[in-house]
Amino acid sequence: QVYKGLDIITNKVSPQEQRLCRHHMISFVDPLVSNYTVVDFRDKAVPLISYIFARNKIPIVVGGTNYYIESLLWKVLIDTKEKASLAPGLVTDRKVELEQLDGIELHRRLSQVDPEMAAKLHPHDKRKLARSLQVFEETGIPHSEILHQQQDEEGGGPLGGPLKYPHSCILWLHADQAVTWGGPRRVGRRDLSCSGGVEISLCSERGCSDPCLLFSRQDYQHGIFQSIGFKEFHEYLVSEGNCSPETSAVLLQKGIQALKQVTKRYARRQNKWVRNRFLRRPGPNVPPVYGLEVTDLLRWEEDVLKPALEIVESFIQGREPPAEPVKMEYDVNENKRSHRVCELCDRVIIGDREWAGRIR
Repeated sequence: QVYKGLDIITNKVSPQEQRLCRHHMISFVDPLVSNYTVVDFRDKAVPLISYIFARNKIPIVVGGTNYYIESLLWKVLIDTKEKASLAPGLVTDRKVELEQLDGIELHRRLSQVDPEMAAKLHPHDKRKLARSLQVFEETGIPHSEILHQQQDEEGGGPLGGPLKYPHSCILWLHADQAVTWGGPRRVGRRDLSCSGGVEISLCSERGCSDPCLLFSRQDYQHGIFQSIGFKEFHEYLVSEGNCSPETSAVLLQKGIQALKQVTKRYARRQNKWVRNRFLRRPGPNVPPVYGLEVTDLLRWEEDVLKPALEIVESFIQGREPPAEPVKMEYDVNENKRSHRVCELCDRVIIGDREWAGRIR
């Protein structure tokens, strides 16, 4: 939602709702900027949060990208060199350069400078390997050592450094999976006839008259183009004007089906992230998570709005909320970054749980 325009693909809050409550950090980054990162997000969001607190107001962070929310809750990110520019096309990020290398080569390089971090990362996880190498190159300190320093700070824990805002609480809206897939306005029935709108809005934003040229040169790995809703329609967008209407219609339907599938996988990953990062992590530096059931939209007032207001008001007044936070069993001895090799398959397996599943 930080990118200018593209209101269809990014599903922004409506102008009417924005007038009811002040919104921040919407539509301010050029869509063709490919090196906007979670660090940029944090560096702009944290001063805004301080500004809202200074006015005796309560900042509410809304969204589904949990990694970005984590960057605000904990001291978990590492600053490296200043970027030279956020102008379109001027990518100076060393991480992007490193990602052009083969994963095996990245893993070999990381093993030489930070064997502990290399042992935790899969050789195919190019993004994390490149990031760890970038951290070492630009700070001179192994990535693993910096993470240990953060976790060892007073109030730190498995998720990183101490909580930045000790009185935070998380409201987790979740629905029954069958309803999520098939209910009105949910994933399964999402209005998917929007690829033309994506193409038109992006091209008009950039003054581009040839969508084939714009989309054919994208790698879909950085910036707005890695979002769901672009790469799924790649064949359709780059073939426009170069194939029959019948073929174009087939490619459009193919993109729609791909979009449905990848959106379902993303929804599952989001729920898994909440469970693993917030509910199964021991330590005092995890804020309470309150589950709100959104399966039946007709019961929004009773199931969501009323309990949410009661929880937040309790926090404001310094008393225990009437609702109980979500609890989940976890194994304190589980190692999520253990490194094993399945000799039968010649595959690297990261994590105790993944290894147990492999054995089964």
